[in-house]
Amino acid sequence: MRICPLSSGSSGNSAYVEAGDTRLLIDAGLSCRRLCALLNEIGVRPETLNAICVTHEHIDHVRGIALLSKKYDIPIYANTACHRSMYDRLAALPRSSIRIFESDEPFYIGKVELLPFTIPHDAAHAVGFRISHNRHLLTVMTDVGYIDERIFGLVEGSSCVLLEANHDVDMLMAGCYPPDLKQRILSPLGHLCNEDCARAVVRLAQRGLKTVLLGHLSDENNFPSLALRTVEAALSEAGLADEVVIEVARRDAPTGFFEVA
Repeated sequence: MRICPLSSGSSGNSAYVEAGDTRLLIDAGLSCRRLCALLNEIGVRPETLNAICVTHEHIDHVRGIALLSKKYDIPIYANTACHRSMYDRLAALPRSSIRIFESDEPFYIGKVELLPFTIPHDAAHAVGFRISHNRHLLTVMTDVGYIDERIFGLVEGSSCVLLEANHDVDMLMAGCYPPDLKQRILSPLGHLCNEDCARAVVRLAQRGLKTVLLGHLSDENNFPSLALRTVEAALSEAGLADEVVIEVARRDAPTGFFEVA
């Protein structure tokens, strides 16, 4: 199994996951044309995708989903609340294109098991995905306000995680965002800051994490070097600096392939 973040940030999110013969897109938050260009850039033909799996309905996660699905006959997997919130966007698609999953219940696409687990975020019903193939675990978890014991219990043991490191708190508070937006980002239904991300990475590293991809960085309230430095420092303090490969997912281009083993 391997993963390639195609784009990760407030302007659009999508990640390609390949496991055996199964090819998945987690979110489709860019235009169909841009998504196709990025997939072609990494050597993947859009028509070979088996599914688009949706974490939640915000535009930076579903912008290109309807046209991509229609053009290449790719089924869309979402939970009931997310599907309802996207109804107008998906109304022109045939019913056969929509597959509803139950959050917090595993399902299969080919030989790949996916567990869509509920995460706190101000969406209709946001989920992360724990993806399992040949006893290897990959987790995709962005747009998460906080990580509680339930979530840790579900994702511990993942060897690779795409995890949100959205903002630096000091940069956010000193920045130009209006007060209500700052509070939304900082709230339990908002986004994960660098320090909280770093604490999560340390805990996951103690349970087998080998690769972490830092995603969904704010263009206004973070720097890739700052997010990277914060996580590296936390791992070093915990004596785990040599145990985890850390990469920052790019906002506007593929980050490259990462093996999940």
